[in-house]
Amino acid sequence: MSGTSEQKKIRVLLADDHTLVRLGFRRLLEDDPRIEVVGEASTGLEAVKECLRLKPNVTVMDVSMPEIGGIEATAEILKSFPEARVVILSMHANPAYIRKAIEVGAKGYILKNAIQVDLTRAIIAVAEGEAYLSPAISSLVLESMKAGALVGAADDPYDRLTLREKEVLQLIAQSKSNKEIAVLLDISVNTVAVHRAHLMETLGLHRTAELVLYAVKRGLIQPS
Repeated sequence: MSGTSEQKKIRVLLADDHTLVRLGFRRLLEDDPRIEVVGEASTGLEAVKECLRLKPNVTVMDVSMPEIGGIEATAEILKSFPEARVVILSMHANPAYIRKAIEVGAKGYILKNAIQVDLTRAIIAVAEGEAYLSPAISSLVLESMKAGALVGAADDPYDRLTLREKEVLQLIAQSKSNKEIAVLLDISVNTVAVHRAHLMETLGLHRTAELVLYAVKRGLIQPS
């Protein structure tokens, strides 16, 4: 009987760049006998690799991650692992973040200030094939839909960037050199330069400082 019970546990991957935050999440989740934390990740790229390696039932993904953000990491995961179920964590009830998370295929979106109440509920709901939004988010989504704020702007240049270009943008904004980006993404330096030139042309930006400011405004990185 105990073996059957173990097999039914919800296998969870935790992705957050703060070790103490992950530890807090782990302790909270492991108090529930239905949940087993099978892995952790501290960057967006690590989250992608660990999710594809471990194939968890649910990945809990912070929206603001080093290397690539949580929403971009979610999109990358779902390209190779379409059955993945991801719950996005955020400090912000931002309609743009919520819209992007839903667009790329996240199944849940919860606020960090409601973790104590929402995290376990969200994981169990998403593992069972349902969607889950923090109650505060649900209200915001309804209001935003009425106002049209969750409808994507057809002429938003960011939406014309490829996922790889979005990754390069975030890494540039984190002060990574072309060589460092090439190593992180396992592509050539010349390819990085091509992506850089194309994303700057698409966004109408001309200097690295403008890219950093743009990335902060998009929520891809946190202002220092």
